[in-house]
Amino acid sequence: MSDTVKKLSFWQLVKGNIRNYSMFLMLAVIVAGFAILTGGVNINSRNVTNIFIQNSYILVLAVGMVLVIIIGNIDLSVGSVAAFTGALGAMIYNTGLGILPTILLTMLIGAAIGCFLGYFVAFIKIPAFIVTLAGMLLFRGLTYIITNVTPVSLRDDSFRNIASGSISFSFLEVGGLHLFPLLLGAAIMVVYIAYAFWDRKNKMKNHFHVLPMQYFILKLILLSLVVLVLCYKFADYRGLPTVVMVLGITVAVFVFVTQNTVFGRYIYAVGGNSRSAKLSGINSEMVTFFVHVNMGMIAGLSGIVFTAYMNSALPQAGNLFELDAIAACFIGGASASGGIGTIMGAITGGLVMGVINNGMSLMNIGADWQYVVKASVLLLAVWYDIYTRKKAGLA
Repeated sequence: MSDTVKKLSFWQLVKGNIRNYSMFLMLAVIVAGFAILTGGVNINSRNVTNIFIQNSYILVLAVGMVLVIIIGNIDLSVGSVAAFTGALGAMIYNTGLGILPTILLTMLIGAAIGCFLGYFVAFIKIPAFIVTLAGMLLFRGLTYIITNVTPVSLRDDSFRNIASGSISFSFLEVGGLHLFPLLLGAAIMVVYIAYAFWDRKNKMKNHFHVLPMQYFILKLILLSLVVLVLCYKFADYRGLPTVVMVLGITVAVFVFVTQNTVFGRYIYAVGGNSRSAKLSGINSEMVTFFVHVNMGMIAGLSGIVFTAYMNSALPQAGNLFELDAIAACFIGGASASGGIGTIMGAITGGLVMGVINNGMSLMNIGADWQYVVKASVLLLAVWYDIYTRKKAGLA
């Protein structure tokens, strides 16, 4: 009898969590598929590092975009805002200001743009689609004006290290293996595992549902293996890419905000039902406003990363960035109707798109077919969202 109960509880867990983990399974299947088709080239250390570097600015954008989608909005302006702030960041850096002040100032400019757009969405009640469409055209035009439709070169190559540089230490190098990523990954997992046990204990104390211990342990083991394998890939090439550190800090901050703060809970409440949230005492307008401010700030960071990646600020930068970021969020499990989505899901969705692009390029498949495949994956992800919501009685 106990075995039957265990099996039943296992399948209940699978059925109840399939939506949350389906994008991770999709990424694993896609990686494995391209590993077979490319003879393992897509999973060598150099290629894994390049996937993160080449998709870093989209992954950064996806962190902000998923919050916008959770509250039931959309932001079409982020590509143009990234281009505009990236150009301003290059100009600021060329005045002689250091890299860190340039990044902070550029993100503040992005936040100011978010204030401008967010005001019309949150308080004037103009639909976000219209406001951000106007923002897309406005800041694309302003980018052309301030750059005079000419690339803005950087005064030196130091800025480029944000996207293309690596963090490594010679005293931590053994036989060509850079140990810093491995040590950092191990330290992060130790901290995370300690936090996971503490969080589980608190949830049990407050009578919240938790995974059975055996599945909880299995989840931690699998996550640790993924992190350590990824860190090994970085260690085996050039060390930890600087942009991965930037992305990791960004993800950690917003995972904490969405999962452990009142504001994070308000975002999901507003996305789930804005009217009910307002009746519960939540200031829906302010939540919407600050989500758009945050999106502007993240777009500023993405603009800096892309400028560093290209080693110059291009007038045409940011083209279709907003669509890639939106696709990453939906593939990563965000719901088109709002209220559902996670930061890690958006990052996974962005990696799905990046791995597909990279794998097809390694197979010498043209950009035309890449668009077809990406469109199919996006359509499948949205269909899956609608299907699971209907099955759960949510739509």
